[in-house]
Amino acid sequence: MTGRPRLARFLLLLTVFLCAACGLAYELALVALGSYLIGDTVFQTSVVLSVMVFAMGVGSLAAKPLQRRAVGAFAVIEGLLALIGGFSVLLLYVVFAWVGVYTPAMTVVAFVVGLLIGAEIPLLMTMLQRIRRQEVGGAVADMFAVDYLGALVGGLCFPLVLLPTFGQLKGVLVVGVVNAVAGVAAVLWIFRRQTRRFVQAGLLAGMAAVLTLLSGAYVLADDIEVTARQRLYRDPIVHAERTPYQEIVLTRSLGFGSGSDLRLFLNGDLQFSSVDEYRYHEALVHPALAGPRGRVLILGGGDGLALREVLRYPDVTQVTLVELDQAMTELAADYGPLTELNDDSLRDPRVTVRNVDAFTWLRDARDLYDAVLVDFPDPDSTATAKLYSVEFYTMLENVLAPGARVVVQAGSPYFAPRTYWSIDASMREAGFATTPYQVDVPSFGDWGFLLADLGEQAPALRLAPDAPPLRFLDDAVLQAATVFPVDRRGLDVRPSTLMDPAVLEYSQREWQYD
Repeated sequence: MTGRPRLARFLLLLTVFLCAACGLAYELALVALGSYLIGDTVFQTSVVLSVMVFAMGVGSLAAKPLQRRAVGAFAVIEGLLALIGGFSVLLLYVVFAWVGVYTPAMTVVAFVVGLLIGAEIPLLMTMLQRIRRQEVGGAVADMFAVDYLGALVGGLCFPLVLLPTFGQLKGVLVVGVVNAVAGVAAVLWIFRRQTRRFVQAGLLAGMAAVLTLLSGAYVLADDIEVTARQRLYRDPIVHAERTPYQEIVLTRSLGFGSGSDLRLFLNGDLQFSSVDEYRYHEALVHPALAGPRGRVLILGGGDGLALREVLRYPDVTQVTLVELDQAMTELAADYGPLTELNDDSLRDPRVTVRNVDAFTWLRDARDLYDAVLVDFPDPDSTATAKLYSVEFYTMLENVLAPGARVVVQAGSPYFAPRTYWSIDASMREAGFATTPYQVDVPSFGDWGFLLADLGEQAPALRLAPDAPPLRFLDDAVLQAATVFPVDRRGLDVRPSTLMDPAVLEYSQREWQYD
């Protein structure tokens, strides 16, 4: 041990701080990856935290026999934790891409990481007491105060520093490097006089090996991510980026006759295929614009395709598009193949783009609109479920001008009938009269919408007399769209609220095999 107990104690508590920060970063990385790949944030968080906390208890018990050789044992544990924790995200992503398995593998990784984290505290407590004997209660208080402070810093650094600076794969590898240096080098320096030289040499060699592996993975991370990501998609990826909100992927194939098929995926979920997206967007937009349409509000729809259809009406004077992810609207405005598809709609002078959360924006919105198009991703996560709630639709009423119409994309009445009719129930609970309808979009299958307005009378499903020429929709198609087969007609399901997100429950249950 260094001959200055105060310095030694400070350095050991600094090690506690850094190891706690790294431990929480590993936890958050597993939660974040699960939310990206699977989408069920609540379930992923519950599994990761419960498994890791349980494993920490097991690790604490397992570390009791190691206290006699606390310094060497702690260094080995930190080396293993740096290696396993640092590689955790990369390993799970590769397994998901090649094997198609995530939750079981994530559970195993969470248990192993938790086991190693749990073994830290007993060993650190033993080493702290070796530096200076202290009353047990005071020593525990000091140790846990620093440990919790480190967890706070690690929890804040993960979303604010690591993800924006390094990305998820590289960010966790960087955490592994910090973990290895803090846990091995620092402790060996503090207790260098109590550790035999051959033990020091072995532990330093092990740390060097861990750092070499982490550094090599850091260099190769981009190539590995590109290769693994491509395994998840049938067609070649032409654009991919991970934003603070989602993973955006564009693929392109020449497999449809002489044309190409451009597809957009958000967190792995298909948003459109250029081969048939016009069917979806014509069905979404034109029935809602059969009434007043001078001022139009689009919630979601950051790809600009619904906006393209709106702008075909010359008497539309103003369109506000509210899309959370700025990266999505910038891509739709600047990426050539996408601007060609959306007719460069985001650069039309009639359009105002607001990159904010739609739920928050609605709470403060004061302008009134003649038509509102709600084109959000499906409610299969906690982030999107609130956008299909009774509370959301109630706030929506505050921006409706007299006679305004609202249309909502509501998923598939065939593949997810409970989800679809729960959205309908939520709108009716909020005071809307609804007209359900469905159309066939080959890349999606049967897809449903809800046309609504305030009042007792459900709006008629029709096209405006001056509607522009359409490729798919006409009055006959719309008349047929209101007919649902016997096994998919209105179901007795719960409306969805913030406190009871029924639509999330239904969506996850119905799409679990998708």
